[in-house]
Amino acid sequence: MISKNMKILVDKSAAISALFTEGKRMRQILGDENVFDFGIGNPNVKAPLSVNKTAIEILENIDSLAIHSYTDSTGIPTVRQAIAESLNRRFQEEYTGDNIVMTTGAAGGLNVILKVLLDQGDEVLTFAPYFSEYDVYVANAGGQLLAIEPNIPSFLPDPKKLEQAITPKTKAVIINNPNNPSGVVYDAETLKKVAEVLTAKEKELGTSIYLISDEPYRELVFDGVTVPYIPKLYSNTIVAYSFSKSLSLPGDRIGYLTIPSSVQDFQDVVYGAGVANRVLGFVNAPALQQLVVAKCCDEKADIAFYDKNREILYTALMQHGFECAKPQGAFYLFVKALEEDDVAFVNKAKEFGILMTPGIGFGCKGYARIAYCVSRDTIEGALPSFEKLAKAYQ
Repeated sequence: MISKNMKILVDKSAAISALFTEGKRMRQILGDENVFDFGIGNPNVKAPLSVNKTAIEILENIDSLAIHSYTDSTGIPTVRQAIAESLNRRFQEEYTGDNIVMTTGAAGGLNVILKVLLDQGDEVLTFAPYFSEYDVYVANAGGQLLAIEPNIPSFLPDPKKLEQAITPKTKAVIINNPNNPSGVVYDAETLKKVAEVLTAKEKELGTSIYLISDEPYRELVFDGVTVPYIPKLYSNTIVAYSFSKSLSLPGDRIGYLTIPSSVQDFQDVVYGAGVANRVLGFVNAPALQQLVVAKCCDEKADIAFYDKNREILYTALMQHGFECAKPQGAFYLFVKALEEDDVAFVNKAKEFGILMTPGIGFGCKGYARIAYCVSRDTIEGALPSFEKLAKAYQ
C-alpha cells in the first residue's frame, strides 16, 4: 500500500494525469479527425534550428565523457556564466554565474527552492487561478499552499487580499507571470503594490518572505506587452525559468533559478539549492542540454504562430458568446463556463470532441482552460464544434 502522503499527492495530480490519456480515449471513440485536444500545454512549434545544430556540434566536437558526466549540482560554471551574461544584457543586471543554479526545468527549480526554504508547516501563498502542480510541489517540501481567491474578471493579483492572507507562518509567495491558465500578464504597477505589501509585512513580522516568480512563459507575450523583471521591484525575489516554452524543449527538462545577491541569506540559499538538487534526486540538470542552452539562451521559438492561433480562437469564441479576458501572454484562453459547474461544462464539451481543462483544478471554479499551442488545423477544425457547444446552452 502506498503512503498516506503519496495518496494525497496522487489525488491532487489526478486531473493533470488524466489529460494525457483522455485525448487518446476520445480519439478511439470519435476518430482522430473529430477530436480537438486543448488539454495539455505542449508546444506545437518546433525548437529553433540553431538548437539542433548546436547539439550536433557539441556531440561531434566535445569529448563524450565530458558531455555525459555528472556536473556540479548547481550547473556547469561556464553555462551559469553564459546565462548570467544573457540576463545582464536583457535586464541591465550585474549577475555572475554565482547567481544562477541550473535545474531540470522550472518545475525542478520550484521543487528545489521550496525544499531550500520551507520548514514543516510553513505557508506558501499564491494567486488563483494558479498552476495546479503548485499544491504538490509545496506539499512535497512539507509546506501548505494557500490560494488567494481570484480577482475576476482581470485575474490580476489583489495586493489587499495578499496583505490579509499573510501570517507569521508565511514563508513565500509564488506568482506565475505570464499566468497559466489565464494568459494574463501581471503589470508593473500591480507588482509594485505586491512588493510594497511584502516589504511592509517582513518589517512588521520580523520574518523573511520570499517572492518566487515562476516564468516559463516570459518570452511568450503579444501586443507589445512586456513582462516586468520582478527582482528590480522586490529584492527578496527568486526567479524560476524554463526553456520548455521559449525554445519548445519541454521534454528536455532544462531551466534555471536566478538568485540575486540581494536575496536574504544569499550564500546559504545558493548552496542549499545545490544540495536540494542532489537530495531530490535530480543530481544535476541534463549536461548536454546545459551546454546547448548556454549557446542558444537568446533564441526564441516562433511566437507569431501562437499569436495567430490566439487571434483566430479568441475572435471566434467571442462571436459565439463566450466570455474571456483576452490573454496577453502564454498560450491559454481561460473562458467562462456556460454553466455554473465547470466540470459539467468540460464534460459537455467532450460530446462535441473538445477537450479542455476545468477551472476548479486551477483554484477558480466556473472557468475552463483552452491550450491553443496546437496545430492550426486543430484550431480551425474546432471552430464549428465550439459553435455547436455554445448553441447547446442557448
